[in-house]
Amino acid sequence: MTDKLRLGLVGTGRIGRLHVATLKQRVPQAELISVTDVNMQSAQECAEQYGIKQVAASLDDILADDTIDAVVICSSTDTHAPFITQAAKAGKHIFCEKPIAANLAAIDAALAAVEEADVKLMIGFNRRFDSNAARIKSAIDAGEIGIPHLMHIISRDPAPPPIEYIKVSGGIFFDMMIHDFDMARFLLGDVEEVYAAGGVMVDPAIGEAGDIDTACVTLKFKNGAIGTIDNSRQAVYGYDQRIEVFGSKGAAKAENVYPNAVTISTDQTVQQDKPLHFFIERYVASYQTELAAFVDSVLQGTPSPVSGQDGHAPVVLAMAALRSLKENRPISLSEMAV
Repeated sequence: MTDKLRLGLVGTGRIGRLHVATLKQRVPQAELISVTDVNMQSAQECAEQYGIKQVAASLDDILADDTIDAVVICSSTDTHAPFITQAAKAGKHIFCEKPIAANLAAIDAALAAVEEADVKLMIGFNRRFDSNAARIKSAIDAGEIGIPHLMHIISRDPAPPPIEYIKVSGGIFFDMMIHDFDMARFLLGDVEEVYAAGGVMVDPAIGEAGDIDTACVTLKFKNGAIGTIDNSRQAVYGYDQRIEVFGSKGAAKAENVYPNAVTISTDQTVQQDKPLHFFIERYVASYQTELAAFVDSVLQGTPSPVSGQDGHAPVVLAMAALRSLKENRPISLSEMAV
């Protein structure tokens, strides 16, 4: 392999284009040479915008190209597992957006294909690469806050997604809280019990589509710590992303990120601008760091920074949370078919 990783990308929607821009402009060891999408106009516009040499007719064409070392999968969730399997069988290393699938059998089949082909797979849980989350993780690992006792993750979107998206997304635990389940494991390790409560408090149409828009989940970790995660599909003041871990010697906390650090003080109010609007603005640096980490792991032959098992575990937690909500009781992970 050369000193650059040659990549193809499938899926040129919002997240796909963000990854294209990042690979082309901010990861010098990456060479993105081909893109494709079910919407060929989207792929062609993306290639023209970012100066990509090739627009492939399909993922099959990317996988057939012997000069391509790895693929970046940014297509719809239902394609992730089969595309991982295809790419592995073609001998390509794989970066795939989360989740792998909402079905554990599909995830297991994809991971088996990766293991058999002996290629690298990294799952796109970008928030692990956020500088704030990384600092909390280092504080925990270094013992700065002692033994962790409590963890609280707040994740609230500025507005709900379209109802058509909600109908096919798998629900709030799979399309939204999945990031928080991963963050909880990243910070404090494996979970042994999940208890979920939720309701429809934002838009009745979300309930009619079979989902909830407000949720709170309690996690019991194997190390004895207790965590809570709360999600809302609508925070009127903007994108709310906060983490706190409380331990025997102190606490580590990350607050929201703002477009500036200015407060305006008058005789009427003291005010500050709203947090950065949504995930692309809030986590732009983390996307760069995660893709650079993937490229480096392939070129250097080091372990994947976010493994296939790291992709499997949050889906189990999401399934346990959904079951807990339906049955109104705590769910032990030992009850889940994992």
